[in-house]
Amino acid sequence: MFNLAAEGGESGHNPIIPIGQEIVVGTIAFAVLCFVLMKFVFPRMEQTFQARVDAIEGGIKRAEAAQAEANQLLEQYRAQLAEARTDAAKIRDDARADAEGIRQDILAKAREESDRVIQAGKDQLAAERATIVRELRAEVGTIAVDLASKIVGESLADEARRKGTVDRFLSGLESTGAR
Repeated sequence: MFNLAAEGGESGHNPIIPIGQEIVVGTIAFAVLCFVLMKFVFPRMEQTFQARVDAIEGGIKRAEAAQAEANQLLEQYRAQLAEARTDAAKIRDDARADAEGIRQDILAKAREESDRVIQAGKDQLAAERATIVRELRAEVGTIAVDLASKIVGESLADEARRKGTVDRFLSGLESTGAR
């Protein structure tokens, strides 16, 4: 059983070492296989690999371009945001200045109105005082004439005399009151 080669009648051939014809056929088959692989398969595989590389590199380039565009848009957004903040601050400052101007105008108008009301009150008081003084003069004159008539004992009914007497009396009162 151990000696199978001897039993089979073969001429002592070692099964590990191939026969010379098999080496030639194997070498030719290997050469044909290599030729077919190099001529048809490897170029197709190279094309596929190159297409994948181009797709990957193109994807990377597109991604870089998209990233650059996104960065540019971000910078534009930041610039617009900074400009908007500046505009908002300017609008706020303008509004404050306008509000202060309006406040000053309202205060000035209120002062003018207050001064006008005070002056109108003073004018009205002066007019009322003048009216009261006239009424009091006439009344005081009548009372003075009646009192003088009772004291003197003669009638001061004559209008010309009465006016002169009353005016003298009132002038004397004013000069005494002025001191």
